[in-house]
Amino acid sequence: MKKLKNWDNKTWLASDKYISCFHKFLKSKIKINKNAKILDIGCGRANIISFLHKKYRFTKIPIGVDLIKNDNIKENIIFKKIDAIKYLKESDKYFDIILIKQTIHFFSKRKIITLLNLCKKRLNKKGVFLILSLKTKNNQIPSFKLMKKKLDASLRKDEQILVLIKRNLKSFEKQKFTYKAIVKKNDYMKMIKNRFISCLITLSKKEIFEGIREIKTKFKALIKFEDTLECIIYRR
Repeated sequence: MKKLKNWDNKTWLASDKYISCFHKFLKSKIKINKNAKILDIGCGRANIISFLHKKYRFTKIPIGVDLIKNDNIKENIIFKKIDAIKYLKESDKYFDIILIKQTIHFFSKRKIITLLNLCKKRLNKKGVFLILSLKTKNNQIPSFKLMKKKLDASLRKDEQILVLIKRNLKSFEKQKFTYKAIVKKNDYMKMIKNRFISCLITLSKKEIFEGIREIKTKFKALIKFEDTLECIIYRR
């Protein structure tokens, strides 16, 4: 699969409002203080851990790992361009919070099991491991017809992954994070052109262009929807 480069670039996921809302969700579910050691797997531009570091001024700089080194990665974190499994095997670091947000589906089932086991081993006592992925039922992500078909297929795969994760973790909590997004239609069409979500990666330029035309006629000037993530929380 081609690598996803634009999932957190100039979308609602990168907005201050979204990140602040996500921080409130985290704070309501787990304990965060300045001594927390944090790892973000599939961090993108590291918007979330950068925000947290500004907020809490951690004694240990948060670490983000990703296979892609995007432009505009936040400078107040430690970024490592490396496969997460390779990093966890080679690193001697332990963490209080490990975050995998909207990237677990990029791993094969075999690698997911390996990743989960490594993450559990790398948690400090009372450490927390959070996995977030798109809501699989009645998802509201604005879509054109072909995009919806691809997204639904991806979400069915995500359902299987969630079953695999729950079976491996055994003891966990289920939560939901919901953000009420409002996006200008013109901005959303640019996001589609930039293939901001994985279900768009394999589409041809023609299919993207036709999808944008469909979005243009289908939605109002302001697109409103709920972006809901399913969250699995494992505590050591």
